[in-house]
Amino acid sequence: MSLELTMLVWSVALTFVQMLVAAVGASRTVGLPTLAGNRDQLPAITGWAGRARRAHVNMLESLVLFAALVLVAEITNRNNYMTGLGVQLFFWARLVYALVYIAGIPWVRTAVWGVSVIGLILIFLQLM
Repeated sequence: MSLELTMLVWSVALTFVQMLVAAVGASRTVGLPTLAGNRDQLPAITGWAGRARRAHVNMLESLVLFAALVLVAEITNRNNYMTGLGVQLFFWARLVYALVYIAGIPWVRTAVWGVSVIGLILIFLQLM
């Protein structure tokens, strides 16, 4: 399996772990019975649990772009050093992003997000 596809699989795993962390946080904040209900009147999930949820949603948004770029690079056989660098920047930045976001460190979070975007751009440029 190529580096690009390997990093895509690891990015999916990271997204899954973020989902579990967000679910545990929400459960501790509002309780499992509330989460198991229909959530019509779901109270606000705040603190680290709310940040975990927002980090997960942000990862889902980014994962769609990442997956599309990786799959196009793979299908068109345009994998090279730059796509390899791009996928690694994306994955490691997203891992750090999740940790920094949950910890509540705002400016670092934004800078790390920017690094993940650079990873996406590097892959995109190889497809042009």
